Amino acid sequence: MLDIDEVALKIAAEKVKSEFGQPVLAIHCNIGDKKSVDAAAQTVKESNMPAVGAVANVAGIASPSSFLELSLDEWNRVYAINCTGSFLVCQAFIPQMIAGGYGRVVNMSSVTAQHGGGVFSKTSYAAAKAGVIGLTRGLAREFAQYGITANAICPGVVDTDIRVGSTPENEAKLSEAVPMRRQCKPEEVAALYVWLSSGDAGYITGTTQNINGGAYIA
Repeated sequence: MLDIDEVALKIAAEKVKSEFGQPVLAIHCNIGDKKSVDAAAQTVKESNMPAVGAVANVAGIASPSSFLELSLDEWNRVYAINCTGSFLVCQAFIPQMIAGGYGRVVNMSSVTAQHGGGVFSKTSYAAAKAGVIGLTRGLAREFAQYGITANAICPGVVDTDIRVGSTPENEAKLSEAVPMRRQCKPEEVAALYVWLSSGDAGYITGTTQNINGGAYIA
């Protein structure tokens, strides 16, 4: 388990331990920094944990800035966390999956990548999350020979705190715009991650899995 937020990381690790009775290796890591990701991968490799069998890239940051007001620094920051981070984590951990003989990669994209915005974030976020879909398809094709699958998940509006600065009124409007008239639960997204990481999904690769309550149908 990797996270830049040490407090949240500790809480999440303890929750997994208490609920599932499984050991957890919690590592402070900035996924936008190659040295940090490589150091985390080395720590995992040298630990007494089982071989890495799945990578779940979940980290992301929102960006409601309009295109003409977007600075290059903001563009780079959004892309680093939402797309480059997934690239770095996959590059660091896929060799361990090849060595272990089992591999699942599940990357977090977004419905924003599919319709260009309209939820909360705008162009920079849409571009980064579209990049995740392309990255995922490339990984699926390149590593299928090793039995490693790669799939992307595109959630719609999810009930989390990612939309920093959003108001209760805006959240209500987002929910009303969904045909199911509610936001997705984090647990529903997590369940899709778990299934795509399982043996049952062994012949599913290169796909984009929509979980948006009918907000985008294609």
